[in-house]
Amino acid sequence: MPPANLAFQLLPRQGECVINASSPPLAVELNGITKRFPGVVANKDIAISVRKGTVHALIGENGAGKSTLMKILYGMQKPDEGTIAVDGEQVSFSSPGDAIARGIGMVHQHFMLADNLTVLENVVLGGEKLYGIGAKARKKIVEISDAYGLGVRPDALVEDLGVADRQRVEILKVLYRGARTLILDEPTAVLVPQEVDALFDNLRELKAEGLTVIFISHKLGEVLKVADDITVIRRGTTVGTADPKTATTKQLAELMVGSELPTPETRESTVTDVAMLKVQDLRLAATDPDGVVREVLAGIDFTIHKGEVLGIAGVEGNGQTELIEALMGMVLPDGGVITLDGKDISTMPTRGRREGGIGYIPEDRHRHALLLESPLWENRILGHVTEAPNSKRGILDPKAARKDTERIVREYDVRTPGIEVTAASLSGGNQQKLIVGREMSHNPKFLIAAHPTRGVDVGAQAQIWDAIREARREGLAVLLISADLDELIGLSDTLRVIYRGRLVADADPATITPEELGTAMTGAARGHLEATDNPSAAADGDTTEDEAR
Repeated sequence: MPPANLAFQLLPRQGECVINASSPPLAVELNGITKRFPGVVANKDIAISVRKGTVHALIGENGAGKSTLMKILYGMQKPDEGTIAVDGEQVSFSSPGDAIARGIGMVHQHFMLADNLTVLENVVLGGEKLYGIGAKARKKIVEISDAYGLGVRPDALVEDLGVADRQRVEILKVLYRGARTLILDEPTAVLVPQEVDALFDNLRELKAEGLTVIFISHKLGEVLKVADDITVIRRGTTVGTADPKTATTKQLAELMVGSELPTPETRESTVTDVAMLKVQDLRLAATDPDGVVREVLAGIDFTIHKGEVLGIAGVEGNGQTELIEALMGMVLPDGGVITLDGKDISTMPTRGRREGGIGYIPEDRHRHALLLESPLWENRILGHVTEAPNSKRGILDPKAARKDTERIVREYDVRTPGIEVTAASLSGGNQQKLIVGREMSHNPKFLIAAHPTRGVDVGAQAQIWDAIREARREGLAVLLISADLDELIGLSDTLRVIYRGRLVADADPATITPEELGTAMTGAARGHLEATDNPSAAADGDTTEDEAR
């Protein structure tokens, strides 16, 4: 743990936050918050004071108690001990409705939207009395969207939206209800650098209007960039505060987990000349909400060799999801050939691809990777029902599945009271480690890793990166899709940029910068990207957006 200095203030005793007497009034004050669950103490004597009109960052390991604390503040759970004060008045919340009535809104890391409803219907759901459900509500939604640059389309079906657009709908939903204190749980996890900057500009606008933001993030550099105050939680209790003006990411990491900040950088090359996955002229069309047929994948060509990580960079919604679905057999492409280890799998069903050696870490673990209300050992079986140790001669083997789940929990440091608890009871990072352990346990030939460290802390990040690097050394071929450009550059042997369903550019991970890569992702560059002091010229000649399509 770093020494107390200008950057850090270690709390004099557990749960005591020190706020300068000249500070602005407090929007939220939590004192002595304790919450116990069977077999675990999630929060213990936590104290946090959040100044009005500021961005207050809350950081800590997965499982440190951040989400539980915010659910208590949002009325989703009742504390066993402690008090909550909002605007100087002590309150007691029995439901999120009580918290919303006091001006507190929460955007969850895993979104709370109804896929079969439109954006407008999702926003007004439960708030019909505010602006009705018609023209007045639509006008208000457009006003908020325009004011904060959210780009939300009221008539779009949520099931047609990418992850980034879903997040913007959630933010708009909170603002629509008149929240004065916003809890944002991992709000930048799905954004590219330019979008992160735009979000931070929005947060500054919110501050200027007197709104307060509680910002939960594992991206420590972003925390230092946007926060006015930082509180660190470890093992369920507050252990210190940090001044973002003088603190460093290294110091924050050490205070959070007692170790240095991990890096995704992979120094040695393990790429072989043996092709594992070949994709040739892959094409897929889809009908958009307006009934217009458009190409979502157009002429996709790439090869991934044994021991190689191919990184795909792109703004959400440019064909990444459709590419994954085509490779997994969830949709059949309109044309093209997919070859795995020399075998044509273009029309093979998903189970056959799984049994043939494809591992899959989905981008949305709640929708595509877990049964949240089922125990961990049942989740270990998902996607691998016909494979050992989950089944034997075509019959499920729960005893063997349980035993192997215990091994995964141990080897991947999944922090849980036991394998009989539900997946929903784990923190996001521990859910992700369970998924990674499950997929790696079948020694895949080819792994699709979509945002593998989204929403996980620095400790879990390091473990997941190590698992991918180790498997890569043993010959695993990996398709890596991530919104974390440092992760993409650090782990990849080869980089490609996808834009409007086409691979428009490639780059050398050894020389490209996140800023240059982010510029290419907007469609502003194509061809081979070369490192340059001028990111806007980081391609074989500048191109317009139309030329890059």
